[in-house]
Amino acid sequence: MLGSMGKTLSVAMIALNEAENLPRTLASVAWANEVVVVDSGSTDGTQEIARRAGARVIEEPWKGFAGQKNSAIGHATGDWVLSLDADEEVGPELAAEIRGLLAGEPEFGAYRVRRLNHFMGRALRHGGYWPDPKLRLFRRGAAWFPERAVHESMAAEGAVGELKGHLVHRCYPTLEEYIEHMNRYSSVAAAGLAAKGRTSGSLGAFLWNAVANPAATFAYNYFFRLGFMDGREGLVQHLNHSVYVHWKYVKAGERQ
Repeated sequence: MLGSMGKTLSVAMIALNEAENLPRTLASVAWANEVVVVDSGSTDGTQEIARRAGARVIEEPWKGFAGQKNSAIGHATGDWVLSLDADEEVGPELAAEIRGLLAGEPEFGAYRVRRLNHFMGRALRHGGYWPDPKLRLFRRGAAWFPERAVHESMAAEGAVGELKGHLVHRCYPTLEEYIEHMNRYSSVAAAGLAAKGRTSGSLGAFLWNAVANPAATFAYNYFFRLGFMDGREGLVQHLNHSVYVHWKYVKAGERQ
């Protein structure tokens, strides 16, 4: 726990059937003053795992990623809040850094945290996946998630600091899981594109968005951002990410 003279810290999380990830995640923040888990109807024992670890579990219907995460933040009672995903772990260096920061007087009201993403068991350190800074630690009330269908990111009032420690993000342990997620995310992204009228209606627009754009995305991340240095896993990831870009524009065209 943080010292009695320091700022209190709440960890705010959302979950849905995260029984496999949750024990690691909760163990990495066992030192926090409070852990809040907003669950949207898990059936795999997620809620029981969270309660056994001492978390406060609140069951709420799904409101979208941004809405659900804002709800979790709203339930937090600590002076500071760390927004965490269920497949992320706070590394030892980051835990020590946060505890030291909150024991004193933080210079900023919010801080970005580096994130080390793992794909098929390998840490990706190139291709735009590292250091992958995310705004996650903030004084309660100083940051929030603006409404966005997918790939939500936080906004904050005032200047934002940077921490040196990192989160371990075990995002896609298998290719099957990655494809399943990207299928869902591309459908949500396609709905957003269709709402904006970006449906690639003409053949020229389709060739640009659904063919040239995915190819350029792969070339940029794999070659110019050195994604090839992450070996076989890096190649598989960048190939399939370009397919995700293709899918979302094709799906947007289907909606037209």
